[in-house]
This record gives sequence, structure tokens and C-alpha cells, in this order.
Amino acid sequence: MTDCHVHPTDMIRAGGAVVWRGDSRDPEVAVVHRPKYDDWSFPKGKLKPGEHVIAGALREVAEETGLSVALGRHLPPVHYMKGTRLKRVDYWTARVIEEVAQEPSDEVDRLAWLPIEEARARLTYEWDAGLLRALMAAPLETTPFVLIRHAFAGARQDWKGDDDLRPIDEDGEAQARTIADLLYGYRPTSLVSSPSRRCVQTLLPYAAREVLKIRTERLLTETDYDTPLSLALTLSLLDTGEPTAVCSHGKVLPELITGMCEQRFDGHAGNIHLRKGAIAVLHHAGGRVVAVERYLA
Repeated sequence: MTDCHVHPTDMIRAGGAVVWRGDSRDPEVAVVHRPKYDDWSFPKGKLKPGEHVIAGALREVAEETGLSVALGRHLPPVHYMKGTRLKRVDYWTARVIEEVAQEPSDEVDRLAWLPIEEARARLTYEWDAGLLRALMAAPLETTPFVLIRHAFAGARQDWKGDDDLRPIDEDGEAQARTIADLLYGYRPTSLVSSPSRRCVQTLLPYAAREVLKIRTERLLTETDYDTPLSLALTLSLLDTGEPTAVCSHGKVLPELITGMCEQRFDGHAGNIHLRKGAIAVLHHAGGRVVAVERYLA
């Protein structure tokens, strides 16, 4: 399982992607030339202050390639020294959705689509070759299944009345906006939620942006959660093959994710605990989960 949220505060953070198109078994990948450095690399760039690494990766890819992409698996991060500071670049596989600009950046003067071996020969840095190995080490064409713990909603003991009506608070609203940015990276088209108000509100910014309906399911609530039935529900959602986001509760998600991984994941996911506003992304292909990742909002 990949965790992407604990880093030294003095580390330079950057994000990027290995963008591919064509046949997933024999893809072409996008490499860019930067005249300032006269190098060939994958699109990437430094995060803006307060920017989430996923949002930064999407922005940098768009700026350097003019492409709108959907993220796949997280690839091994690259570390190197930038002067006296350590720099970490997080990369994802990314599938092209569409070209949105032909001349996106003055930092990049050329973009080339190359088969894997040609890209390996063209790339300037050895660590980029390592990314190509990781790119092809697991299925490239995957579908995301995103599980979200609802955003901050104040203290349960301070709420008077039906707990299902407890709303997200001001911090939760900020988290929900960030979650919308993260979900945009995976482009879920099916949104499913516990009917609890705080869960539905967590999905609302993304639903409004993409004009999607939110389906509610009682089996995702704390009161009506039933281990076999709730697990069967989520596995049936995964088996539709549609990119999906599910929002539920801290008392529900750990057991639910563990059950999904026990049945569909050949790797080791461990005990997946999600903080409020955190997400777990299960990438699956052919009914099997091939990678599990966790992110904070």
C-alpha cells in the first residue's frame, strides 16, 4: 500500500506523471524537452504553497503538455538533492483524456510521444528509466475505486439531535473542496454515499463540478452497516467497472476496505485507517485490485 502524506517540512515537493496513450500493453509515453536545462524528462513541477500533490501533478502535466489526464497507479517517488535540500517528486501513471492546449508552456519547447524503449533512450535522467520499469510492472489500464471518510463535522457530543443530520464544519468544507480536486484526478462517474448529511456534503463539491448525482445507501451508515451485506454492496460497485467514489464513516471503512482487499487484492494492504477527509484509492483491473493508496485531503 502507498502512503503519500508524511514528509519532512523542509523537503521540496513536486508532482508529475508518466502520461501514456494507445495500447496499454505497448504504450507510447509523453516526454518533454526543457530548453533551460536542455533535458528530456517526464512532465513535472514544484508544488505551489498549500497545493495538494495530486492537484499539483495535474496542473503541471496540463501546463507542460497541454493535456487533460486521469491518474492511475502511484509510481515510486524520485528523490534527489536540489542544492542543500532534498527534493521529492511524486509520479503517477496518467491516461490521456484530451488535448486542451497546443502551446501550453514557455518552459517546454517540444513534446514527443515515444514507445517505451525509445523513451528510455531519449530520457536524460536514470531515475526516469526506473519509472518506466515501474510503469509496466503492473496492469497499466486500471479503474479507480475511491473510498472517502467524511470531512470534519465537529464533535459528536456537541451535536444535539439526530447524528445523521450533523453537518460538516468550516474545516470540513475546506476539506471537501480539496477532496473535489483529488477526485478530479481519478474522474469517478459514480458517486455513492452514506445518507448521513456529513458524508453527502463531503461529495457535493465534486458532484456539483461534474454534474453528477449522489446515490445514498443505508448499508454505508454506522447504524445499518452489516459486514457481509455492506461488503457485497461495495464489491458489486467495483464489479461494474465504472470509476466510483464511496463516502462513509470511520467506523465502517477500515473493515470494509480490509474485506475488499482480502477478496480482491494479491498484495499486502495492512490495516487501513483513514483520518477524517482522507481517501483510499483501490486501482483494479479484471476484477482484481492491483494497487492500494492512501491520501490526506
